[in-house]
Amino acid sequence: MPEVAELEAAAEQRWLASWLAGPTRTRYESLPPQAGDQAPDPALPDTSGERRRLSDYWAHGPALVIFMRHFGCSCLAERWEVLKNELSDYAEAGARVIAVCQAEPERARAVAARREYAFPLLCDPGLEAYQAFGLLEGLPAQILHDFPWRADDEETARTLFLEPRRGTERAVVDSPWQLPGEFVIGSDGVIRLAHRYQYCEDFPPKTVLLGAIAAAEG
Repeated sequence: MPEVAELEAAAEQRWLASWLAGPTRTRYESLPPQAGDQAPDPALPDTSGERRRLSDYWAHGPALVIFMRHFGCSCLAERWEVLKNELSDYAEAGARVIAVCQAEPERARAVAARREYAFPLLCDPGLEAYQAFGLLEGLPAQILHDFPWRADDEETARTLFLEPRRGTERAVVDSPWQLPGEFVIGSDGVIRLAHRYQYCEDFPPKTVLLGAIAAAEG
């Protein structure tokens, strides 16, 4: 079994290759799953490596399924700072919260323990579930805003991002372009809310999520 450090090094190299090439999945070839559709139900490993279907988490009530940015993204840190204060509200509303990340179980387990993520974490390093739920890669403006990204600019990638952040909580890993999303799904497997981020900090308000959970409960 690979060590976490080896997995982190490989994830860093994936980030670099993707950063240099730029986003490629930026357009829909067909309609993504929408509110009123049955949710995709992939089987993904949890942090122990055991495979679980997403439907396990909405079998007895609504679920809020959160697709994360990569672990080094500051936007993910911002989302957790807000979310950790809202989890009890979602639980009181009858919903389970489950998150999907881009890491392998070993890396995900280490990060979840260190950051004290208070929800189950499923692992999708191949991004198949992200794609099944219609989550695109963002254009540079959506991810980096006014930062002047250029393809194949390895010097900037290394000096501004990769090397100074290595070994920190903001270490760059996995996909720099993958947009996140949050979905409320009823116990019948029907999507009640599909919130696909239009930019990194496009966090859905708690009231919107609670409204969708209430609709799923009804």
